[in-house]
Amino acid sequence: MKNFQLIILIVFIAAAIFGILVFSGAIKLGSDNTASLGTVTLWGTVPTSMINAPLEDFNNANPTFVVKYVQKSSDTFDQDLLEALATGSGPDIFFLPDDLAFHYANKILAIPYSSYPLSSFKNVFAGAGEVFLTGKGILAFPMSVDPLMMYYNRSILDASGVVYPPATWDDLVALVPTLVKKDSSNKIVKPEVALGHYSNVNNAKDILAALFMQAGNPIVAESGGIFSSTLDSSAGNTNLPGVLKFYTDFADPNNVATYSWNASFPSSLDVFSSENSALYFGFASELQTLVNRNPNQNFFIAPFPQMKNANFKLTSARVTGLAISAFSKNINTAFVAASRMATSDFAAKFALATGVAPARRDLLAIKPTDAYSPIFYSSALYAKSWVDPSSKDTDNIFSGMINNVLSNNMSVGDSIKDASAKMSLLFSR
Repeated sequence: MKNFQLIILIVFIAAAIFGILVFSGAIKLGSDNTASLGTVTLWGTVPTSMINAPLEDFNNANPTFVVKYVQKSSDTFDQDLLEALATGSGPDIFFLPDDLAFHYANKILAIPYSSYPLSSFKNVFAGAGEVFLTGKGILAFPMSVDPLMMYYNRSILDASGVVYPPATWDDLVALVPTLVKKDSSNKIVKPEVALGHYSNVNNAKDILAALFMQAGNPIVAESGGIFSSTLDSSAGNTNLPGVLKFYTDFADPNNVATYSWNASFPSSLDVFSSENSALYFGFASELQTLVNRNPNQNFFIAPFPQMKNANFKLTSARVTGLAISAFSKNINTAFVAASRMATSDFAAKFALATGVAPARRDLLAIKPTDAYSPIFYSSALYAKSWVDPSSKDTDNIFSGMINNVLSNNMSVGDSIKDASAKMSLLFSR
């Protein structure tokens, strides 16, 4: 294994030097040697119809090599990729979701900071892209940021005399008496917002993670190449048990000030789309889904609520990067292709085609003129992600953390400790 890693490192250094020479112009790649770099295969779950035009433009602008895209199902992408890499038939480069970064860390050609300095990375990419940084190097070139937003029903707010959507969590709580509608038996028939539960709250893990990070806790930390949970640490300015209690209070019928949601409701997406709730926390990429579900719904978007008097803004994000397979048979071309895709106008076209924000800072400064993108782009600048060791397992951990509090099986403090211990175990597997 050590010999394999050494070979990979030598090949990568050669590829990095080659790439630098190409970019600097020391090596000319003109039309006289168009096929000199060959073809690389790119895998992802983005529909081919969305990526065809940007990729065609990219290939035309880079005639010295060809990037061939293969669309995979989002349901089986992880398994398909694992099996292909194991049999040597995998892609040269692939779109890497942030929640698979840890899972594929030992199968990716990490870019050493000697080739791409950390300072350069931070100057080029928004903070959310730092989820791909490890002690060993950069796992992927960040391509896009999908920030968690607040969608709001304008008709409901207008009818209730609410001029602006809540900007802070204090504002949101203050609107509970105004926006929660109850019947004669005091049963909620129209909630303000879906919070407090897990199973029927779309994006519950991301919402709670955003609250934790707003409190200053990174959720996961790395030291000496070892990852661990920080949920049960003193990181941040606010104790996380208090944050968890704040979240679950929205599902506590005994808490009149915040009670707005219960287990009897269908999914929060369904409730919002049927115009029965005022607010919905969803990602920028969900915009078209919401439009398609109810084309007549009068909704708009606003930034994710922040803590009152906070020193910084923060929201969750899903980040997509472009990773180089450690098993590529054409690593030179894979490196050149991936780096160029991340730094050319392909990055802007990719984000536009997928309905999210680009990861590059210079592109975030150039906001499209439609109604939604400027708000998405602004949120992407202060969005953050975290290293998820296993999406399905952490779904269960976050769900258990919430349910333990709601069922009174554990105190909020013990529930946090339990979740933190389980997450740290995932990193040690």
